[in-house]
Amino acid sequence: MATELPETMDALAQQVSVLRASLQSSQGNTEGMVAILGSFDERLSELEATIHPIQVRAHATQMAHENIDKAIKVADDILAQVVIVREAEATILRGPHVDLESYLKAVGRLKDVVGFFSLRDNFTSKERFLNDVNVLLSKSSLMIEEEFKRLMITYSKPIEGDLILGSPPKLQWASDGDAEADGRNSAHSEHPSKRLETAICRTPTLIPTRILQLLHTIAQKLVQDGNQQSCFKIYRDARRSALQLSFQKLGVEKLSKDDVERMQSDALEAKIGKWTEYLRITVKLLNGERKICDQVFEGISFNKDQCFAELAGIGVAVAKTLLSFGDAVAKSKRSSEKLFVLLDMYEVMHDVRSEVEVIFEDSFWSEMPEAAFGLMKLLAQTAHEMFVDFEELVEKDTSKTNVHDGTVHSFTIYVINHVKFLFDYQSTLKLLFQGFETGSDTESQLAVVLTKIMQALQNNIHGKSKQYKDPALMCIFIANNIHYMVRSVCRYAMFCVSGLHHLVQTECLANNFFCLITRSEAKDILGDDWIERHRRIVQQHAQQYKRVAWGKALQTLSIKGDSSSGISSLSDLSSSGVSRAMIKERFKSFNMQFEELRAKQSLWIIPDQELRETLRLSIAEVLLPAYQSFVKRFGNLVEDEKKPRKYFKYQPDELDQLLGEFFEGQQSGEQKK
Repeated sequence: MATELPETMDALAQQVSVLRASLQSSQGNTEGMVAILGSFDERLSELEATIHPIQVRAHATQMAHENIDKAIKVADDILAQVVIVREAEATILRGPHVDLESYLKAVGRLKDVVGFFSLRDNFTSKERFLNDVNVLLSKSSLMIEEEFKRLMITYSKPIEGDLILGSPPKLQWASDGDAEADGRNSAHSEHPSKRLETAICRTPTLIPTRILQLLHTIAQKLVQDGNQQSCFKIYRDARRSALQLSFQKLGVEKLSKDDVERMQSDALEAKIGKWTEYLRITVKLLNGERKICDQVFEGISFNKDQCFAELAGIGVAVAKTLLSFGDAVAKSKRSSEKLFVLLDMYEVMHDVRSEVEVIFEDSFWSEMPEAAFGLMKLLAQTAHEMFVDFEELVEKDTSKTNVHDGTVHSFTIYVINHVKFLFDYQSTLKLLFQGFETGSDTESQLAVVLTKIMQALQNNIHGKSKQYKDPALMCIFIANNIHYMVRSVCRYAMFCVSGLHHLVQTECLANNFFCLITRSEAKDILGDDWIERHRRIVQQHAQQYKRVAWGKALQTLSIKGDSSSGISSLSDLSSSGVSRAMIKERFKSFNMQFEELRAKQSLWIIPDQELRETLRLSIAEVLLPAYQSFVKRFGNLVEDEKKPRKYFKYQPDELDQLLGEFFEGQQSGEQKK
């Protein structure tokens, strides 16, 4: 172990000596490299000094090329803007009427040119060039404004009222009942004002859709350019002028309540007929103006409500005049005939109310919807009160006019015509009743009103019948008038099958003809029970007529205790307890009674053909068998007389023929001679 340590130390010493020798050699190498690199640095410095001027010249050349490129690009951009201006100028000078879309695009490109040069200060002619562009823009602004004005004036023309209402039929009065009462055929006639319903009322096309689109585009441009006031004025003046001329053509007349009171009924009827037309036209015109105003200025920051309010002033004035007239009519003196024109007016007000609310929504004329609703309520209230007035009029009518022939009374015809017109106004009446809180549906309210009127008329008929001293004629009068009421209710849905009257039974006088019945609104409202009940009333009075008119004559032909076999010998005569003198007296008495009945009742009138024929047949069915039986049993007792025709005056077929003269309202053939 001790011998190994010195050896190790010697080895380490040798290694250290080698390492020291290596370091000394490396330092020498380093110093040699530094010397070499120093010589290179000196040479590079000399080279850099030689190259630097060349680099400077190259950089300057590059910068010059870049500046030239930039200048060329600027020049190209400026030339492009000049070309744009020249092209836009050509489009603008042609005017907006040629191609509005291209025109507006050209104006937009000019504005882009102005923006382009406003960001560049290195263009020596900038100010002059921009001045030229701005002059062109100002000119384009004037031209677009002129185009707006041209379009507004060109397409703002007055409109005829007929173009709104169409071509309504001429108003005509027609009376129904008088012809029927005389036994003549007549067709049911409508109340004249209701004929206006056939007219088509539509909102007019004041400006074509294509033109509206152009106006909207131009208006949008004008407002964007700050020309709101000129746009406002041009639109308002053009539309106001057209609207004013339209209303001047209508010629609406201002009438006060006193004027209405002084008018004759026919004149007032005509005025109200015109009123309904004028009101519809006025609302449609204003609605049309409201629509085009909204369309032209849609989506534009513009006070279109004020614009509409100013141009529509003339229309609002006309509307107020019409509402004032309606108010005067509603408050004027009442009459039953005026009910129907009030219903016409109410229907029109109901129809236009929603349009009025839309027209004047958020406008300067916000009081108009309230005024329209107020008039509608007043008309409804007045009409409702007139129903009560008419019922009282019918119930309390005290006219002493006596119908000597027992036909349908003129007052019955008047009331039934009134009721028929109410059926025509059924839809309007349902609307009217909806405004009154009664707790029942509108149809039942109408049924109650009509039933009360019909009951009042029936009471009136019975009251008038008491003026007759002849009870038979009184029965004819009641049967005629009640039958007229029933037939009028069924009339709309009934037609008669003629030629079947021989099948009628005596006990079914009111069912004296076969009827094919379809749906009848009048029948539905009053109900089948009402119709059947009043048919029975007709039957009862027809039966009563036979008893009081023919009872005595039939009694003359009846002999108590007689048999159906005839008397052929004196023994038969004595055994029957009937004397020849009595038979002769019976024949003479019957002849006298029949002639008296024929003389009177041929002057009486049953205007309805079917009822007339049925009543004749019912008489024949009891009279002829009784007469034939009497003649068969006792005729041989008078045939032996010198003048048998003095007693046996009529053959049965002659009696049947003479019954055909009854109820015609003419003198009998014998009296005429």
